[in-house]
Amino acid sequence: MTYQETLDYMFAQLPMYHRIGAAAYKADIQPTLDMMEALGHPERRFKSIHVAGTNGKGSVSHFMASILQEAGYKVGLYTSPHLVDFRERIRINGEMIPEEEVVRFHSSFLIPHSSLSLSFFEMTVGLAFDYFAREKVDVAVIEVGMGGRLDSTNVITPELSIITNIGFDHTQFLGDTLPKIAAEKAGIIKPGVPVVIGESHPETRPVFEAVAAERKAPIVFADDNYRIDNITDYTTELTGAYQRKNLATVLQAVDVLRENSSFLIPHSSLQRGLARVVTNTHLRGRWEKIGEQPLTICETAHNADGIEAMMQSLSVVKYNHLHVIYGCVNDKDYRKILALLRTSLHTPRASLTWRFSQPSVPRGLPVGELQAAAREMGIEGDAYVSVKDAIAAARAAAAPGDLVLVTGSIFLIADALAG
Repeated sequence: MTYQETLDYMFAQLPMYHRIGAAAYKADIQPTLDMMEALGHPERRFKSIHVAGTNGKGSVSHFMASILQEAGYKVGLYTSPHLVDFRERIRINGEMIPEEEVVRFHSSFLIPHSSLSLSFFEMTVGLAFDYFAREKVDVAVIEVGMGGRLDSTNVITPELSIITNIGFDHTQFLGDTLPKIAAEKAGIIKPGVPVVIGESHPETRPVFEAVAAERKAPIVFADDNYRIDNITDYTTELTGAYQRKNLATVLQAVDVLRENSSFLIPHSSLQRGLARVVTNTHLRGRWEKIGEQPLTICETAHNADGIEAMMQSLSVVKYNHLHVIYGCVNDKDYRKILALLRTSLHTPRASLTWRFSQPSVPRGLPVGELQAAAREMGIEGDAYVSVKDAIAAARAAAAPGDLVLVTGSIFLIADALAG
């Protein structure tokens, strides 16, 4: 098979959560354990750092990978979902996995082991771990897909576990209270393995402390030691104001790695890793500028906490009129998000125009349905099936000094960034 034929097969044959939603979700880690055994346990052949959390886990994963790369290590990075190219999920020192490696894994393992009935995500985890083991990476930074306890990535025993924060997302799978969600995320805490919690919260802190105590895992809360207002000595290519919270988590994580592992991370490597995170890892979609005159920004915020963080970044941007392009997938509480956006964006500061679109995945909420729901809430806006058409219309209507903001779903941003 060619690479494209391999991708077509994978997308067609294997359940893929980001395309079809709940039908692809498995509350069972056993298939991944079976896959690891069939592969000869690649997850045991490289050191790792495991990163979970409701928001920020992608940025933190990329920060950690960039810092370790600047410190001279050969660094694997596994993240999800991808924006444009499937191979974005699996990188070594910023370079995507070669197409031939994807084809090789498909023909040499996936087809002969079709009886495992793997989901798309399970298969991708297997591909990544097998690739990292064969390429002999010094360390791999592994981002959790969803939750933690039952996530396919949770077959590793890392050098360090990181949980960025807890918020309401994927509640149909993880629970409808913050303590329940925290308990699922805490599932990545391993016996004796240090864990860093990025943000403490009265409802979730006791959950993490209890699990860490039970597993004799040293635990530290980043916001006990780092106040985001006092972090002024570091620069980064990620410009969103909310990145300061992620930066506090990363600084604490580096402290713990220095104290509890064999990794040598000079201060200069820490500084360069933060400053060159996009250059080193090619992270995209986090408060990313995709156009000038008018300024056009993409932001992958897709839940309440993410929207709140996005508003922090928006608050420091000067603009006259705001053009918002919003679209989402059908299993999000989009009415709640629309209400939050309406409250947050409709201020005396500037006038506002809405446009609606939809991600080009089967889970994408039809734009007509979104537009109708918004109208019921008193939000009027034109509808566009293609987000690129929505962006073109917004940019054409914008005057100098206006801002175009594209947000609401990772998959909407993927469409905006696609060539």
